[in-house]
Amino acid sequence: MNKQTKILILNTGGTFNKYYEPISGKLIVSNSNKYIKSIFNKSFKANKKPKIEGILFKDSLEITIKDREKLIKKIIDSKFDKIIIVHGTDTMDITAESLHNNIKNKQIILVGAMKPYTIEPIEATSNLMMAYGFLLSSNKDGVLISMHGLIKNYSKIKKNRKKGVFICQ
Repeated sequence: MNKQTKILILNTGGTFNKYYEPISGKLIVSNSNKYIKSIFNKSFKANKKPKIEGILFKDSLEITIKDREKLIKKIIDSKFDKIIIVHGTDTMDITAESLHNNIKNKQIILVGAMKPYTIEPIEATSNLMMAYGFLLSSNKDGVLISMHGLIKNYSKIKKNRKKGVFICQ
């Protein structure tokens, strides 16, 4: 497979995919890939678009060990070498470490958003497009995080809960 053009996006849910449900007054994780597809339809005009698959559709605080095992199996079994995982920010680091410990010979970037795409589309779009552009131009295997203008090894980027942003360690 050509590592330059074939990219898989796995959607696990997270704030990135939440929408406001007016009857309950809650933010709900969408069980579709429509927001990711919307970003590519509106923002990305060149080259081939990625394959997009939903896998969990959960808030990251609800992701379990079994969910991570399912994600790992999906990635290992995949013919894709370049993978973006849309993931909630609260446990992104736990999933990234699990992927690092179990998967070799693939490029994996986790992305998320602090605010839902439906409320503030710029952050989600920026984080996803940075990851996509990076994978188009890089062939270095490993697990990375793309958040707030940074793309680094998962162990170098952390969520600063006091400031509400990701920072480089």
